[in-house]
Order: sequence, then C-alpha cells, then structure tokens
Amino acid sequence: MTETEFLSPPPQAAQAFENAADAIDCLEALYARNTAFLCDAFSELVAGRTYSDKRVRAFYPQVSITTHSYAPVNTNRSYGYTSGPGSYATTITRPALYREYLKEQFSQLLRNHGELIVISESKTPIPLHFAFGDLAHVEANLDAIERPLRDIFDAPDLATTDDHIVNGTHEVKPGEAEPLAPFTAQRIDYSLARLAHYTATKAEHFQHYVIFTNYQFYVDGFCRYAREALERGEYTELVEPGNVIVRAGEEPEQSKSKSNPQMSAYHLKRADKSGVTLINIGVGPSNAKTITDHVAVLRPHAWLMLGHCAGLRLSQRLGDYVLAHAYVREDHVLDADLPVWVPIPALAEVQVALQQSVAEITGRSDSELKQIMRTGTVATIDDRNWELRDQREPVRRLSQSRAIALDMESATIAANGFRFRVPYGTLLCVSDKPLHGELKLPGMATAFYKEQVDQHLRIGLLTMEKLAQMPHERLHSRKLRSFSETAFQ
Repeated sequence: MTETEFLSPPPQAAQAFENAADAIDCLEALYARNTAFLCDAFSELVAGRTYSDKRVRAFYPQVSITTHSYAPVNTNRSYGYTSGPGSYATTITRPALYREYLKEQFSQLLRNHGELIVISESKTPIPLHFAFGDLAHVEANLDAIERPLRDIFDAPDLATTDDHIVNGTHEVKPGEAEPLAPFTAQRIDYSLARLAHYTATKAEHFQHYVIFTNYQFYVDGFCRYAREALERGEYTELVEPGNVIVRAGEEPEQSKSKSNPQMSAYHLKRADKSGVTLINIGVGPSNAKTITDHVAVLRPHAWLMLGHCAGLRLSQRLGDYVLAHAYVREDHVLDADLPVWVPIPALAEVQVALQQSVAEITGRSDSELKQIMRTGTVATIDDRNWELRDQREPVRRLSQSRAIALDMESATIAANGFRFRVPYGTLLCVSDKPLHGELKLPGMATAFYKEQVDQHLRIGLLTMEKLAQMPHERLHSRKLRSFSETAFQ
C-alpha cells in the first residue's frame, strides 16, 4: 500500500518571542497562510483541478512555553501563570479575532515567568470547513467533484473536539505538553461555527458582557434602549440578526440572513467590546446549555440570566425580583460534565452589582428593597409541566431545598459559567405563583410585561455597566479555579 502524499505549505520553523505583539503577528501570518492554502486548493478543485490520490493538509498554529521554577508568582489574578514547571502548549485559531485576549494572556505569562513565547506549527490539521471562517457559506457544485471531499481535505474530528480540559478530566499522555488554554483550536472553531448558525451574527460582534433571556419582550425592550443609547453616543452601533448594523442617524442595513435564527442575538457595541450582547435563548435547559457551550469560547467577562420564574413563596407578588445565591440543579443536561454534587457558589462582585442596580433603578433601599426583591435558592427543572404531576414529591423537595423560585434555565447558565470559568449571575422576575393559584391571564400578562420588563432590563444593563467599570482581573474570580488550572483565562 503506497503512502498518501500530502500537499502542504512549506514547514515553518518555530520562533521564540519576548514581546506579546510580535508573537501574535507571527500567529496571524502563519494562520492566514495556512487557511489561504486550503481555501485556494478548494477553489482550484471546484474549478476542475484533480488531485488523484493526493490529500491537501495545513496545520493550526501552536503557542507554547516552558517554565522552570516553582518560585512564587503573582497569583492575585485567576490566570496568567502555569501550575508548575513544565512544558505547556495549545493550538490557536482566528488569532485576529482573539488578538486583545491573546495579548493579555501572553503579557501575563511573560511578566510572571520571564520565559519566551514560542510560535510553531502544530500537528493538528485545520479542517477545510473551518478554514473559511466567517465565509463558511460556499456556493459550489460538489457533484462535479470526482472524489469525496474527505478524501482530499481534513474534516472536523469530533473524537478530539471535547471539553476534557475545562471539565478537569484531561489526561496528559507521556511526552505531551500540558494544556495552556481551556479550549483547543478545533473546539473553538466548532463553537464559532455553531454561534453563527444559532444567532445569525458573526463572532466579531459579540461583546464581553452577555445577557441571556427567555422572552421576546426583553429583546424588544433592548432594541428600544439600544437606539436611544446610540443617539446619546454611549455605544458605536447595534448589530441585529443577519449582521444588520444600526448606527445613530442612519437607516439600518438590509438583513443578509435567509432564515430566522434559533436563538437571536443583539450586540450593543463599543470599540473595546465592553458593550452588551443580549441573546434570546427561548425556553429550556437544553437551549441554555447549547448557547453557553459556544459563547464560552469567546471568553466573556460576565454573563447574566434575566428572565421570568415561578414564585414559590406566599409572600412573593407578581413582579417581585429574585436574586439567586444558590441553585437546585434538576435540569440534567450537565450531569455528565459537572456532577450535581458540585456546589455553584455565588460570586460576590456580581451579586453586589445586581443588588446595587436593583436599588438604584427602583429607588429603594434597605427594608423597602426587601419588599420587592428576595435573595435565595432558584430551582431549575427540565419539565415545563411539572404542575401536572403528583405535586407532593416535587413540592417537598423544593421546600427542603428552601427554593424561592423555579425556572428552566438559570441553574444551567450558572453551572456552565462555573464550568467554563465565566463569572455569572441571575436576577429573575416572578411572573406567576402556581403553588398559590396565581396564574397569568392574557390581559394580566400584557400589563405585567409592560410594567416590569423595561425596569428589569434596565437593572441588567446597569449591572453590566458596573461590572465593565471593574478591573476584569478582579471579576474573574479565583473561586472558579481548580487545583491544576490552565494559564490562559
């Protein structure tokens, strides 16, 4: 059997850098060269070139560092240093998209360890599907190609695209470097493609502060607020599904989207990405896990859940707020990744910002604030019609857990924030009280949403402003670090 012949760009020798910007320039050049090689080969194939028994392959760039000492480093941050002497490496994709992120990670490593950053080619092939980046929609007559694409180009390998690193289950093979980052290049590319599919917006538009909601009313309120904020000059632009760009004083562009996205995203942008992204995730823990699995690769500084819940206490009223400080996890979608016995701690910085924002927006404080907001445990379940079952058993569990509210998304979003080391928080609004016979009728619901949604949304936006003003190295809590953590945040 003859050995397969590979057509690849000329090998590039490893280069060492003591400057973060120079290292990123090298990454960008190497990534651009190798992806262009794949895209050009595909164009030639479509144009009629035959590769007979040849395969086309190019590799992801790799960044690595070797540390030699146990000498103490600055551990006030939750990232920027290795867990001990040794060799560490990760594959890199889309370096231009991640430039500021990489610059900070590299700078911290250089400052803390004084070792050189090494840029080289990895042994991980770039799948053709990911080489196109945001231009992944390719018009071509594949029927005219004689050989299957997988016989010529590498395809995504789901066998190696996993979350073992962030889950703490990654096992380093003999002679292999320790992971330097929480996600590999192929895992990131997979999520970037999924984000574009689910939200109908490009990854470059996502901001560092993300709000998840489960009602269209919040989207409508966000768009109204965004247009007013643009006129005040507080943000640069709003990007809607289909990558529609809205700027102050201009007519919005025409949507390029051919269908309605499953989870629409809206991005109120600033040049430094300190703006806010809002995503309507719909109902249920499956959607909540799906979208946070993918948003996590963008390494946001914080995400919040703003939505509606069932109030479980007689003292609560429709429209009251619930600030979650603990969670009962009966969503089941994360059981294989994060066991239910793992506690999900409240993060002080997020909790304080949320409580302060409720006080400022409502004009209440101290005992008056307690009349409209309660702090406690939120239970998240995966059965929307739990009320139709024999209620004795679930109600007993809810009572024993001291839960004050019930929904289908919050614990999932908080637990995935914990798993992915993304600061998280939850502020819900009581929209019904099924245990006490208070259900919304259509007229009641309309009035409730009109009065409460805008206020709730403004609280969430003010919270994000407060978090954005905080040094993000303080926001990325050390509570989220495991025993042996990657150096990259």
